Amino acid sequence: YEGRLYSSVAMLETESRPGFTQNFRTLYQYLSGANETQIKIAMTTPVYMAKTASIEKVAFVFPPNFVQPPHPQNERLKIIQSKEGYFAAIPYGGYSNPSKVQYYTQLLLQALNKNNIRPIGNAVQLGYNSPYKFFNRQNEIIIAVDY
Repeated sequence: YEGRLYSSVAMLETESRPGFTQNFRTLYQYLSGANETQIKIAMTTPVYMAKTASIEKVAFVFPPNFVQPPHPQNERLKIIQSKEGYFAAIPYGGYSNPSKVQYYTQLLLQALNKNNIRPIGNAVQLGYNSPYKFFNRQNEIIIAVDY
């Protein structure tokens, strides 16, 4: 795994009950102009995905030039500011699925435990590629840590 310091960034986030399949589409519509200024915004990577037993969240990071992003028209979307902090990250390849997320999350937690590093909060999956990229796909699991 790798340790990283992430700065605070503006993000567009949506959340839903588990199994709702429209989160990504809802975010993409905003980027395509369904916002108060009808401006199109470039999609950035990674895409942040977090899941618990009761909630699924998906978020995009705004490009750095968006100091004040336009308000969403869809009430399911919210603009948030991430917290700066230290994170542990473990990469993996291929298309992601729940069993890979669980496996690499457990691997990362075991490594942190072995090194006496305390995780803070839940794991987040990061996806870096479009669904149409078939080879050399990049994913990560990150967890905030007490450093």
